[in-house]
Amino acid sequence: MRREARPQPRAPFPRDSYWEMELDQAAVTYPGAVPVRALRPVSLQFAAGETVAVAGRSGSGKSTLLNVLGLLDRPTGGRYQVRGVDTSLLSESGLTALRGREFGFVFQSFHLLPDRTAAENAELGLVYRGMGALERRAAACLALERVGLGHRLSAMPGTLSGGEQQRVAIARALAQQPRVLLCDEPTGNLDRKNAELVTNLLRGLAAEGLTVIMVTHDLEIAAGMLRFLDIDDGLVTERDPVNR
Repeated sequence: MRREARPQPRAPFPRDSYWEMELDQAAVTYPGAVPVRALRPVSLQFAAGETVAVAGRSGSGKSTLLNVLGLLDRPTGGRYQVRGVDTSLLSESGLTALRGREFGFVFQSFHLLPDRTAAENAELGLVYRGMGALERRAAACLALERVGLGHRLSAMPGTLSGGEQQRVAIARALAQQPRVLLCDEPTGNLDRKNAELVTNLLRGLAAEGLTVIMVTHDLEIAAGMLRFLDIDDGLVTERDPVNR
């Protein structure tokens, strides 16, 4: 009589792991008549204070990787750990709570409310955290100081340059005190000068201990990052950021 093989328990992540995030053969396949392998199995570790560029052509899997790292999507294969927490064991509410504690997001579009001041925009992410109005405003003002806009607290978005608007968007993410900043083409709508200013700001934040992971098509900006990940058809390859 044949017996079905019992699945073997997975080995736990090391309890003494010091990584901020760790992918263990994580993969994403979208189901369908022809399944799409958006992210092929990849194992990566990210430490505090690292700057990481992620590059690749459109549809290569960059956004999928960023969504997995930011707990917006679950891997369909492998595992993902955030500061010692195996995310495959969390409920949806647990994922939401962990995402809110650990991650800040910055996008190509600034997504600022045009009828709110810089300070009001910077505190928007704190509204649902149960913080009082004075506490929210203090956190927003501190974040704007960190991005060099402490003197523009009352400015409306329409009076700010593109670079300044992106810095307000970064301040909005920083106000939530994340440990990791995930940036999707944050310089895509900026001219070269403002792109360099924003990139230098992100590197400065990393020097303070924040982990910065940035999707970019700009290889010159990518060369200024500590690490460089290239994605092609869902396959992630780590290359030297300068001699790639």
